[in-house]
Order: sequence, then C-alpha cells, then structure tokens
Amino acid sequence: MFLNSLSGRFLLLTVVFVMLAEVLIFVPSVARFREDYLQARLERGQLASLAVLANIDEMVDPELERELLENAGVMNVVLRRDAVRELVLSSPMPAPIVATYDLRQSTPFSLIRDAIRSLFVTHDEVIRVIGTPVKQAGLQIEVTLHTDEMRQAMVDYGLRVFLLSAVISIITAAMLFLAVRRFLVAPIRRVVQHITAYKDAPEDLAQIIEPNASITELHEAEEALRAMQIELSAALKQKARLASLGGAVAKISHDLRNMLTTAQLLADRIETSTDPAVMRIAPKLLNSLTRAVHLCESTLTYGKAEEPASVRTVFDIGDLIRDVIESELLTVAEGEVSIVFQPGQKVMIRADSEQVFRILSNLVRNAGQAIASTGRPGTVTIGLTEVDGKATITVDDDGPGLPPKAREHLFQPFEGGARKGGSGLGLAIASELVTGHGGSLTLVRSDGTGTRFTITLPTGQTGA
Repeated sequence: MFLNSLSGRFLLLTVVFVMLAEVLIFVPSVARFREDYLQARLERGQLASLAVLANIDEMVDPELERELLENAGVMNVVLRRDAVRELVLSSPMPAPIVATYDLRQSTPFSLIRDAIRSLFVTHDEVIRVIGTPVKQAGLQIEVTLHTDEMRQAMVDYGLRVFLLSAVISIITAAMLFLAVRRFLVAPIRRVVQHITAYKDAPEDLAQIIEPNASITELHEAEEALRAMQIELSAALKQKARLASLGGAVAKISHDLRNMLTTAQLLADRIETSTDPAVMRIAPKLLNSLTRAVHLCESTLTYGKAEEPASVRTVFDIGDLIRDVIESELLTVAEGEVSIVFQPGQKVMIRADSEQVFRILSNLVRNAGQAIASTGRPGTVTIGLTEVDGKATITVDDDGPGLPPKAREHLFQPFEGGARKGGSGLGLAIASELVTGHGGSLTLVRSDGTGTRFTITLPTGQTGA
C-alpha cells in the first residue's frame, strides 16, 4: 500500500503540516480582513458626514441622507468633536444593537475572537463600531451597520484564501515528494537492492556495496554495510575452507587410524622383549599409539559435526602431569628444554583423562616450542594447587612471549598461531576441552620474560 511506504507517509505528513500552517495563517488573515472592513466603513461614514457638515446651516434632504448612508454601508454616523457627541446621519434602526466594537482598543486576540464569532453567527445583527476619524477630523466616530454583508465578504475572502492555500499545499507537497524520492528514497532503495543482491550471492564480491550517498547518515550506513559484507564474505570463505579441510582431515584420519592400529599390534609384541631398555620404552610407546588412535577417532567424529562424549573418571591429576612430561621430553633435544613439575599437593579430579592429557600436552608443547625458537636453553614449570574445590594448574615458560597477533586471536582456530607455520589449533582445542569440563583457560601474562597460562578444573569433590 502506498501510504505504508516512506514516500507515501512523507507525502501525507507534508500535506497535513502545510495545511496546518495555512490554518494558522488563515485565521489571523480573516481577522485582519474584518478589521479592514470595519475601518473602511468608518472612513466611508466620515466621508458621508462631510456632506452634511459642509451645509450645516441647511436641512439635509432625507433622500440624500438615505443615499449617503447606503453608499457608506452604514445606518448611523455619530461624530464627537470638541467633547460634543453629534448624530450626523441617521436612519431607522431595524433591530437593537447587540454588540459594540472599539477598534481603538482592539488586540490580536480580540480581533481573532470577534472574527470567529462573526463567521459562526449566521443570522443578521446590528453592531456599533467605534474608531478614530482620519485626518484628525474629530475625537471619535461611531457607525452602526448590519453583519450580513460583512459576514458574506469574510466568507468570500476565506474561500479565496483556502483555495490559494490548497494550491500552495499541493505544489509544495508535490515538490517535497519528488525531492524526497530523489534524494532520500532512491538511495535507501539502492541500499535495499544491494542487500537483496548480496543475500542471493554472498560469495560474489561484486555484490558488495560501494558507498556513494551524499547524505551523511546514509553514507555512514553504507560504509557500515560494506564493512559487514566484507567481514561476512571473509567468514563464509573461511567456513568453506574449513569444511573442505575437515573433509580432507577426516579422510587422512581414517587412513592414519588404520596405520596406527597396525603399529599398535606390532608394539604389543615388543612388550614380550626381555631387553630392559625396550621394556622401559614399550609401555610409553603403547600409550602414545593408543592416544593417537583415539585422536583419529575423535577427529572422524568431529568431522561429522558430533562432539565425542567425554568419559569422566576420578584420577590423580599429578600422575597425568608426569605422563605428559615424560611424553613431551621424548620430543625435545636433551638439554634444550627442561620441564619441571612443582605439585603443591595431591589433587584428585573427575574428568576425561584423555582430554586433559591433550590439554596439558598442547600447552607444554607450545611452551617448549617457544623456548626452542630462542636458540637457548629454557624451562617449562608446571604448578598444581587446589582451592575451593577447584584444581588450578599453571604452565610457565621463560620464552620470548606471545606475539601481539597471537594474543589478539588467542583461542581462535587458524588465527592464534604463536610461531611461524603454526595453525593456532592447539590453544583453540585446549580452550574448547577445558570449557567442556566446566573450567577455564586463561592467559595470565605474556612478555619478554615468558608466558603463563592457568587452567582451572573442578575436582572430584564437586561431583562435576
């Protein structure tokens, strides 16, 4: 519907407000017209009285007196000169005088009030009008007259003003309507068309709007829309790439799981060896292979958009930390990185041990890689305490600290890589797993002296 559109409503409002303005002009104009009408009757009455005053020693012919009053449009003329009130011209009064109006003491409010009354009183009345004679021809002049002729003149004048106002309103409304459509509605419609086109093909960069509106507010809206479209297109591209990558990783994980299963079977035979070194390494190798198989299975499940359900048990987190340390020390050169565990107390937690192992392994490995990147020896220190039913694990290193970009996108996949070639998945995975346990992973500090992360997990006593 036209009136529901911006153009239609603006047109309607324009007509309403223009007509309101014309009404505010119309009432004072009619009041002014009435005042001029009465003032003209006073002047005509004064001119008619001059004929009588010029022949003051002779009697005025009644026919001449009637003609003078008729031409002046009044019934009686009274002049006050030298403090003497004199009836100069007179005729029989058809009705008593109902009101007296003194134009010498009129105010804008009284003029408007009297004009409105004159318009709405439809029957003829006789009124007295008092004013000041022109050319100082006396102190005061009074005339009596009928209201019918005055009211008809006011109605005719009002109709002319109304028609003129209607024409002005139509022309003004049309001009404003065309101006609004040209300078406001058309740019807004262009923005809507861009939004619709972008919705249909968000991957098409040609559909991104180019701000060119001359209106400041609309130009700012176009710039905001452009920024949003660019950001959304980049997010959609990244999502598509992640989907493709997920499919590839799922295929790789499937084949890798089969290979690791074979390696796991071969490792089982190593356990029968009597070599002390082999007997010491075999359990760690089997645990690593088992975790790798579980990781592949979890990746395959994740590729189906299903988060694997955690299997929570109560265990000593200190023992798990020691397993992580032994596993990570196998991957670093001797003397390059030292890993120190400083348990404050024995802490039992209820969690998925495999997932907690992955969390700690990611953090410790990242810390070791940060130290290794400096080319000098360093230490990773792991602390463990329990406060108010929560286990707090700290992972400190004396490496170079995280770069600004890594801190800005710390837990975002493919964004928070701390080293060249890194994918940024380690911290993202760790944060997701910690959150899934009802805990938190926080970066406490990161500067030139090193980095500290804090992991908080519910303990077994909370029933988490």
